[in-house]
Amino acid sequence: MLTFQQLPSIVQGREVQAVQPLPIVHLLTDSRKLSQPAGTLFFAIRGRYNDGHRYLAQLYMQGVRQFVVEQGEPEELRQLYPEANLLLVENALEALQKLAAWHRGQFHIPVVGITGSNGKTIVKEWLAQLLSPDEMVVKSPRSYNSQLGVPLSVWQLDQHHTFGIFEAGISQPGEMEKLQQIIRPTLGIFTNIGSAHDEGFGSHQQKVAEKLKLFKEVDLLFYCADHTLIDEAVQAQGITSFTWSRSQPADVYITAATTVGHKTIIEYIYKAEKQRLAIPFTDEASVENALHCLAVLLYRRLPLSEIQDRLDRLHPVAMRLEMKEAINGCYLIDDTYNNDLAGLAIALDLLVNQPQRGRRTVILSDLLESGLPEEKLYRQVAELVQARGVERLIAIGEKISRYSSLFRVPAEFYMSTADFLAQFNPARFRDELMLVKGARVFGFEKIVQAFQQKVHGTVLEVNLDALVHNLNYYRSKLAPGTRLMVMVKAFAYGSGSFEVANLLQFHRADYLAVAYVDEGVALREQGITLPIMVMNPSPDSFAKLRQYSLEPEIYALEQLQAYIASLSASAIYKIHLKLDTGMHRLGFTEDDFDALFDLLQQHPQVQVVSAFSHLAGADEAVHNDFSQQQISTFRKMAAVVEGRLGYRVIKHILNSAGIVRFPQHQLDMVRLGIGIYGVEATGDEQEALRPVSTLKTTVSQVKHIRQGETVGYSRKGVADADKTIATIAIGYADGYDRRFSNGTGQVLIHGQRCPIIGNVCMDMCMVDVTGLEVKAGDEVILFGPQLTLVELAKSIGTIPYELLTNVSSRVKRVFYSE
Repeated sequence: MLTFQQLPSIVQGREVQAVQPLPIVHLLTDSRKLSQPAGTLFFAIRGRYNDGHRYLAQLYMQGVRQFVVEQGEPEELRQLYPEANLLLVENALEALQKLAAWHRGQFHIPVVGITGSNGKTIVKEWLAQLLSPDEMVVKSPRSYNSQLGVPLSVWQLDQHHTFGIFEAGISQPGEMEKLQQIIRPTLGIFTNIGSAHDEGFGSHQQKVAEKLKLFKEVDLLFYCADHTLIDEAVQAQGITSFTWSRSQPADVYITAATTVGHKTIIEYIYKAEKQRLAIPFTDEASVENALHCLAVLLYRRLPLSEIQDRLDRLHPVAMRLEMKEAINGCYLIDDTYNNDLAGLAIALDLLVNQPQRGRRTVILSDLLESGLPEEKLYRQVAELVQARGVERLIAIGEKISRYSSLFRVPAEFYMSTADFLAQFNPARFRDELMLVKGARVFGFEKIVQAFQQKVHGTVLEVNLDALVHNLNYYRSKLAPGTRLMVMVKAFAYGSGSFEVANLLQFHRADYLAVAYVDEGVALREQGITLPIMVMNPSPDSFAKLRQYSLEPEIYALEQLQAYIASLSASAIYKIHLKLDTGMHRLGFTEDDFDALFDLLQQHPQVQVVSAFSHLAGADEAVHNDFSQQQISTFRKMAAVVEGRLGYRVIKHILNSAGIVRFPQHQLDMVRLGIGIYGVEATGDEQEALRPVSTLKTTVSQVKHIRQGETVGYSRKGVADADKTIATIAIGYADGYDRRFSNGTGQVLIHGQRCPIIGNVCMDMCMVDVTGLEVKAGDEVILFGPQLTLVELAKSIGTIPYELLTNVSSRVKRVFYSE
């Protein structure tokens, strides 16, 4: 067992204090994911957006007693953390990498390293599944392939494992050497080369050369020789290889590929023999990923019948966690097809970091392909479940049921999914947060269906990772100490107020803002504790403001008088003053100041938290002079406010566009609105943001019409030739604007743009799909990454805000994280 006393020599750090010989069991880099303080070593990593040193005191209070830090005077550290083991290093991330590299060196087992532009995670997951009958496999959880993710993945290695599979991703030169030293692969797979992370490299040739550094010590490299850049580089470096190809002789030469139903029949020549296999997928990406795995199985000399049997059991890899509303006020985290120990820990972290809304329940199947002996596996599962505060476990499967005595939380055990569903009583589940996680063979999608509310088939998918990316993009523009208020009004611009607010709370935003009191009340009732400013409070809501600790925007004397009249003198009441600097919508002018401050002086229990104003034209450069004039006016007015009050207040005027255009005027806080949802209001830096929302529906029916026939109400859609049309399940009642009628709007089906034909109806509309193979049930994208809100808004003369906020509440929201 590794102890802290061994650490300085491993990571080349300076021991500040070693109070006790504690074991190092868990590595922690995110203070929000602490579960088992005993045996935890925290690395205080300073990143672009955050600094782990800010959380040392918090973790110490929570029982962590081992730290690797980059800064701090030794004597001061000893005084602050007298019971802690402390190691001072130049770079905490590099120290983590060195520790993982040392850990990897303790094991002498085959390890596959996987890199490439696409397919790394799927190839890793499939290869782990295919090798699990023969090996005790350890693999990277999800897409843990970064400078931080790889060391955390390799740390999982223990004496029971016989085979490792780790993926590595890079975004710039110089990164792969570090990952190679940590993974030290004995075998390699180079999936392909494409455009992912092109911006970090001068050319694809450079990117190939950098990625190949992962394989400098491998015994054998698997790759497709049809990728010319990869093939030429491998040959030039003399790396021993095992290749497959569709176009030239190779170790595995694919001579034919034929689609039959839901399978692809592959004919190939291997060791001069013609052979034939079925791959249970038809899309090109899945076939390529499966062929990489096939090459490994052939190299391992598995019988053809065994290979076919294992390929038949391959299934699509769930690449994301989804969060959905469910029956009786419950909320569902759907991780149905991701079923390994590391993945369970990640999903439990997500569960724990949702605000408490009733008890936390986990529905879990047997864990397959874990690479651990059964008793050790389920002992670790039991420890994880208990450490994460799970209050009810529903365990399904013969293996997990055999170890029921290990679980200390209230638990129910069922032999099969069918057994659980046979006894399913919806009334037993109310106001719970539930994680559903199972191996594919258990068919947990039936459980998800049983819990989900009956909802409209149209879906707005909200990418929480994109939200975090956009949040961090704007954070990177802020000066140290500048606070961040985020707008979650109007159902978080259509995206879902609670889910977005919870994400912002997890990522430590400073303030939230809503339009109306009932929006703030809903967030408080769902566990949001961040300060919340209410922008349009009405006198009949003042009691709710106080009850739920909401802070009103005050913009007029009459409003302030009414608010004060509703107060008692026994507490401090926080307000935000809105100043009118030229937008002339709401706010105090300088003419109001004497009466305003006389009133505030008479009622010292009313405390002004912030003074702010609103830029009228920050999104357009033509208004830059006016925006600068507003900012200058605000600075002067805010100085008067602080002078009359006799204390400092938070000052803020910049919105999303202002953060980009006027960074020198960030003051104490900025307000982030449309930018976090993926629309850069100035248009200057749109490429830096990621689209957050994708609106999807399905094809209801396909039919053929003749030239001259009409489509839809008022016969507005006239066929100028024989056409194929598809009716899709969305209309203006769902928020799809009627102005998209008659060819103005387009949708994506099978990646192709299809124009609206005729008028948009209340619950459906029709699109021209002539020349495409379209059938009922096919997916339709109304907007998303390939059909942007900016483009669509421009086509009907509006702004992206309107399209986002118009998406009806009857449209189901699905929130997901990759």
